[in-house]
This record gives sequence, structure tokens and C-alpha cells, in this order.
Amino acid sequence: MIEVQNVTKSFGRKTAVENVSFVVKKGEVLGFLGPNGAGKSTTMRMITGYLEPDAGKITVGGMDMAQDALHARRLIGYLPESAPAYSDLSVIDFLNFAAEIRGLRGAARSKAVDRVIEMCFLGSVRHQSIDTLSKGYRHRTCFAQSVIHDPEVLVMDEPTDGLDPNQKHEVRNLIKEMGKSKAIVFSTHILEEVEAACTRAIIIDRGKVVANGTPADLKGRARNAGSLLLTLKATSAPNGLEKIPGVDQLETLSGSEGEHHFRLHSRKSAKDTTIEEAIADLALKNSWRIIRLTREEGRLDEVFRSITLPDNVR
Repeated sequence: MIEVQNVTKSFGRKTAVENVSFVVKKGEVLGFLGPNGAGKSTTMRMITGYLEPDAGKITVGGMDMAQDALHARRLIGYLPESAPAYSDLSVIDFLNFAAEIRGLRGAARSKAVDRVIEMCFLGSVRHQSIDTLSKGYRHRTCFAQSVIHDPEVLVMDEPTDGLDPNQKHEVRNLIKEMGKSKAIVFSTHILEEVEAACTRAIIIDRGKVVANGTPADLKGRARNAGSLLLTLKATSAPNGLEKIPGVDQLETLSGSEGEHHFRLHSRKSAKDTTIEEAIADLALKNSWRIIRLTREEGRLDEVFRSITLPDNVR
């Protein structure tokens, strides 16, 4: 549904996006991650046709954004940064206006407005002026306009910005549910949103894509991903753990009296229990008591920092 091919965009001497390529298929929710100024918003504005790339090609629904922008835009719902709206209109007037410019008339328009008011929990403020809304309700209203025409493609810049924890949970669930039938791209600084709502994530840094994969793939790039954390209760220091097949390195961690803590570095998957079985056999043989044996998944924040921070500040 979305294909970005070798896209570059500069503003004067500043290259905001450089040779970026990726594809988003129907049924995918793509999380777009990166530090401030990395090129996320610029890329999303080019996908929606708001900006033209200096080089490269963008297609939406098979239509070239440069050659057939009007038809391509009809497939897109867009929630820009800062959630702009006409503040002098009421919520329902603004949504009626958004529905009309999307070509909805009469009963179809009323049905669409009622649908998004219910979907975005706007019933209690439907007749309230937008300039009197809280930041959370204003953001919900702008989210509602982006989906009022039930688009096949949804592009959202920080869709949970300014929402309280309950509202963020609601929006994440909405995105996850809509992602089953649409192609969705949304940018975020909140890494837990990627795990909660995304099927795939891209990390962009200084205008270039530096990582692309599922949340599990990205977490697997963490330094300790796949390692085993082991706590043993033993009268003397346990020996022989480093000789277990598949263990690349044994790291001794700080422990308390009678307890010994280790990290066994291994890239074995969680489904491969060979190392765990070997540890259990060794513990039984030496009368050690296993207090803890868990496999580390890795953390997205660790991966994000390792990819986007300079070596001297990691």
C-alpha cells in the first residue's frame, strides 16, 4: 500500500532525509522511531503529498504520488504533528466539515461522523467548541477527522501526544485493531507503543534508516538478548558452567551470602532449552539449588540508544 523508494529531501544545506526506502503492506502497523530531527515528520509529509521529495519515488495504493497525487491522497488519512484544527468550530461541525471535504454527503456523512464520535469517545464534547477542549480531547478530535472516511492508509505523527495513560491505551488499541485491515504508519517517541501496537518498526537517524524489523527482531539486537540469568544457592562457588555447550561467556554478577549470580551469554533462542537442561543436570549432580533461571529478551530502549547515540555518550 505504501512504497518509499530511495527518497531524499533537503532544506537548503540540511539533508533531512537521505536515500530512504521501505514498504508497508495492508495489515501492517509500522512504528517510525528516531531522535528529534531524524527525519520522521519530513518522511511522513512526503508520503501524504504535503512535501515533494528532491529525489526518489513514493507510491500509495500503486499510484505515484508525484503523478497522481489527488487519487493517492483519497486513500490516506493523515494526523499531522500538533493536531491542527479550526478552533472556532464545535467538534461535530469540524467533523462534518472534514467528512464533506472527503466527499461524504447526506446520510453517509452523518453515519461517518457518528461512527468516529463513538470510536474516539467524543460523545460528551460533540457540541463543545474546539478551543475549549482539553489537549487530550482536541487530539482525539483530530484523530477522528483522520479516519472519518475509513481510509486504506493511515499516517499519524505522534498520535498519543498529550494524552493521559488511559487515553493512550485506547488509541493504541484502536491503532492495533485498525491495522488488521489497513496500512498504518505512525511516529512515536514512546518505545512501549511499538511493542503494544506495531507489527514492524523502523529506526531512522540523521535522515537514514538504520534498523528495520519486528519489535522482537529489534530487541534481539540488544547486547544481552538471549543470555540466561542464573541464581544458584550453593555452599561453594559453582564450577563448570562455562563449559556447557552453547555458552559463549560466563559473567559473574554480584551475589549475597550463599547465593551466586551469573549471566550466561548465548544467542540460543528461548525455544532451545538445551542449555537450561544442561544447567539443571549440573545443579542436580553438584547439589546446587536453582533459585532463578530466566532468558533475557533485550530492551528496545537499549537498542535505540545503541543505534542512535554517538559512541562517546552511550
